[in-house]
Amino acid sequence: MKKFLQQTALAAGLMAVGFGAHAQTITLKVHHFLSPQTIQHTTMLAEWCKNIARDSKDRLKCEIFPAMQLGGTPVQLYEQARDGVVDVAWTLQAFTPKLAKLEVFELPFMMTNAEATSRAAWDYAQKYAQDDFKDVKMLAVHVHGPGNIYTKNKAVTTMADLKGLKVRAPTRQVNKMVAMMGATPVAMPVPQVPEALSKGVIDGAVIPYEVAPSLKVNELTNFTAETDRSYNALYTTVFVVPMNKAKYDSLPADLKAVIDKNSGREFSAFLGKTQAGHDAVGKKVFEASANQKISIIPKAELEKWKKATDSLDDAWVTEMTGKGMDGKGMLQSATDLIKQYTK
Repeated sequence: MKKFLQQTALAAGLMAVGFGAHAQTITLKVHHFLSPQTIQHTTMLAEWCKNIARDSKDRLKCEIFPAMQLGGTPVQLYEQARDGVVDVAWTLQAFTPKLAKLEVFELPFMMTNAEATSRAAWDYAQKYAQDDFKDVKMLAVHVHGPGNIYTKNKAVTTMADLKGLKVRAPTRQVNKMVAMMGATPVAMPVPQVPEALSKGVIDGAVIPYEVAPSLKVNELTNFTAETDRSYNALYTTVFVVPMNKAKYDSLPADLKAVIDKNSGREFSAFLGKTQAGHDAVGKKVFEASANQKISIIPKAELEKWKKATDSLDDAWVTEMTGKGMDGKGMLQSATDLIKQYTK
C-alpha cells in the first residue's frame, strides 16, 4: 500500500510538472522602428498581441518595443527576427533586398486601397516569395494608404513643381518614381525625416497621412499635395512581419495553431486597413494646422504623372526577368490580385 501511494504521488507530481510546463506563459519580444504613439504600436501590433493572448488563454503574450529600443537600426529588423535577437518584427520589405519580388506593389499607381492590396500582397507572396521567407515564419505582408507629397517652401500642384526639389522617398521604386517626376530623390528611413526637414537636407517628403503628425511633418512643411482618391494611389510601401522560425518551431502544436490563426491573408488585410484607416485622423491634424495648404491633384494631372512613370513597370519586369524569374507574369499576377480583392 505504501509503495502504491508513493507511485501515485510520483505520478501526480510528474503530471503537475508537465502541466506547469504546458501552461507556462511565453512572452514574445516584438520590435519596430516607430514611436509608441503611432497606430502601428498602439493598435496594429497591440491588437495582434491581444488576439494571441486571448486565443492561447494567456499562454502567449507580447512585449512590444518601439523606436528600436532593443538596439540596432531599422534596416536590421528582418535580420533581428531571423537571428532570434527578437521574436517578431514589423519592418519594410525595402530594408531586405532579397524581398525585391514584393516591390511590384510599390510601382506607381499600382495600389487601389490598402486592404485589397494587402490581401493581394499576401497571396502573391505565397506564390512567388516562399523561398525568400524560408528563414523566418512570415506572419503578414501589407501596405499603407495612399502617399502624399509634403513640401516646405513650394506647393506641388503639377509635376513641373517638383523640378529641383530634394524629396525624401522610402524605397527603391519610390525613389525612382520621384526622380522620373523631376525631383531629386533622397532615400532615408522615416524616423530621420523631421531632422532632415528642419536642417534643410530635404525640401519635402512622400509619406502617408497616418504617420506624418507623429513626425511633426504638419509643422515642418507648409504644403500638402494629396492625390484624387478616386484614382489609384501615387505609391505605397510594402511591410512584412517576420517571426523567428526557431521560436515558432519551439512552440507546442496548439500554440503554433494560435499563431497560424492570427497570421496570413486576413491579418495582412487588417494591418493594411487599420494603417490606412488612420489617414483620416492624420489629415485632420493637417487641416487644423494654420500653416498648411492642402491641394488635391486631379485625375487629369495624375494621368500625366502616370505617363511619366509608366516605364518603371517595364524596368522592374526586365530586372526580374534578368534574374531568371517570370517578371511579366509576376506583374500581371499582382495586378489581377489587386483587382480581385478591390470592391
